[in-house]
Amino acid sequence: MKSRKPSIPYIIWMVIFTMIPIVMIGYTAFTDKNGNFSLVSFSKAFQYTDVFLKSLWIALLSTAICLFISYPFAYMITRMKASSQNTVIMLMMIPMWMNFLLRIYAWVTLLQNNGPIDMALSLLGINGTYIGNFSAVVLGMVYEYLPFMVLPIYTVMSKIDPGLIEAAQDLGSNNYSIFKNVLLPLSVPGIISGITMVFVPSASTFLVAQYLGGPNDIMIGDIIDKIFWTDQNTGSAISLILMILIFIFLIIMNLFGDEEAIA
Repeated sequence: MKSRKPSIPYIIWMVIFTMIPIVMIGYTAFTDKNGNFSLVSFSKAFQYTDVFLKSLWIALLSTAICLFISYPFAYMITRMKASSQNTVIMLMMIPMWMNFLLRIYAWVTLLQNNGPIDMALSLLGINGTYIGNFSAVVLGMVYEYLPFMVLPIYTVMSKIDPGLIEAAQDLGSNNYSIFKNVLLPLSVPGIISGITMVFVPSASTFLVAQYLGGPNDIMIGDIIDKIFWTDQNTGSAISLILMILIFIFLIIMNLFGDEEAIA
């Protein structure tokens, strides 16, 4: 059996574009502008605790909504013919070929006052502001990251043997029992992957809240983007704290995955 040697190009890529930036952020976070060791940046970073909590809340809520929508949608796709499955997946991925910022601008146009949605609802006698609030931010997040939840769940579900469901039906199981005892346990790996792929970018994203939210809806990614221009030390400290929080989340998700694999 041939031994597998590490991929040199991959290692070089990871060192240059991942490890070196992380080391630079860590060094900048623990030093002042003169390069001396200092924890002042962290004391400044913790002044944004409320923004951290709001960002995590928005990320969790967006992830939950994506899961609620994606699970039945992914199941519906698996019940289609193979050609129809490919078509639906293609239609879902087409918007992802467009630039992230352009997709946000599209929602700004749709949700702004006197925009298409506002005018359509006005005809029904429903008036209100549809941009610059918390709901618009969550809507934008769900739209941006929904495919990242659908695809891993669909991939896992498509590999489930239909004979298992038929066997459960032959044994007298109703739809709820089949879902609880067959479909859900077998699709947990896809759910974990989807939650990870949605929560991580949602917690660290920026621009969505800037364009769709109000003054009180700014997320931690927007703070980092803004503060880095004037205070790289504090910006690095905030980035390091955010990376640690995301790393803890990934560890928790891996524990759930390991428990499911053991079971």
